[in-house]
Amino acid sequence: MAKKITIYDLAQKLNISPATVSRSLNDHPAISQKTKDKVLLVAKETGYRTNKFAANLSKQKSNTIGVIVPKLNSNFMSTVLSGIEKIANDIGYNLIISQSLESEKKEKLNAKTLFDSGVDALLVSLAYETENYDHFTTYTDRKIPLLFFDRVCDLPNCPTITIDNHAAGFDATQHLIEQGCKNIVHISGNLKRSVYSDRFEGYQRALYKSDIPFRKENLYESDLNIENVRTFVERIKNSKHKVDGIFVSNDTFAVHCIKELKKEGYRIPEDIKIIGFNNDPVSEVISPNLTTIEYPGYKMGILAGESIISHLSGSINIQSADQILIKHKLIIRESTQL
Repeated sequence: MAKKITIYDLAQKLNISPATVSRSLNDHPAISQKTKDKVLLVAKETGYRTNKFAANLSKQKSNTIGVIVPKLNSNFMSTVLSGIEKIANDIGYNLIISQSLESEKKEKLNAKTLFDSGVDALLVSLAYETENYDHFTTYTDRKIPLLFFDRVCDLPNCPTITIDNHAAGFDATQHLIEQGCKNIVHISGNLKRSVYSDRFEGYQRALYKSDIPFRKENLYESDLNIENVRTFVERIKNSKHKVDGIFVSNDTFAVHCIKELKKEGYRIPEDIKIIGFNNDPVSEVISPNLTTIEYPGYKMGILAGESIISHLSGSINIQSADQILIKHKLIIRESTQL
């Protein structure tokens, strides 16, 4: 392995002091432009890399923001991260992104690793499994800004960014009712997460408002893995009461439901009307196009990034904030309309 070049190597090569090399690399006004140019040229030729972590130790900041997400392989999370990254990069911050893979144990490890890396702030969307939040006290005890988005929890001095999932769940179900559906199944994610339990409550409220009884067998709680679509379709086929509407908590699962139901001879939307959630690109690729609830991920990322950066720059104190709600929107397409 090639030896790592240090400022001492550059100083020896240029026959100047290490302090002069350091000041030249940091564009110190006391150093002449001629000397700076020489140092930068030799640094480039030798492959010298600045140790930003060490350089920032004296400033007590790393110019990095940690992000923990459940999984990276979702369109929604990709758009959130794009929004965060745009704001962070515009201001000169870098992101360190890690995924919990829906595991509380992995989430705890990620939180510790990012803390040890010296991140200036942490943004988190919680794993399915997480029930204990003690691993975040390392941050709150030291007043390191901590913000939750999408899948959130209620911790003191930790703001959250979500949509009104209760209202969104109500709107999705109400739309199916308005299209004539009388027996609506809800496919939910893990109800430990408020993002899903709130949608479920919204679904129940819409049923109650229209005097439609809620049947326990009409709640299908899962990890929304598409491998479970086949099992769900079998449940629909074997249901005692004919299912005429399905509200799914994400678009990917909804799209695969349409494909499997069509294989079984169901007509969408004539026999069963289906609505998804997120407004992922896949919702417009499937035939019929999927009715869905728009969950503005990019806007959420922009807001999360702006909130953290504003706190770090001292212009606002997010630790005194509470909840930021983003507007959702019902997008009606072919899967619910005759």
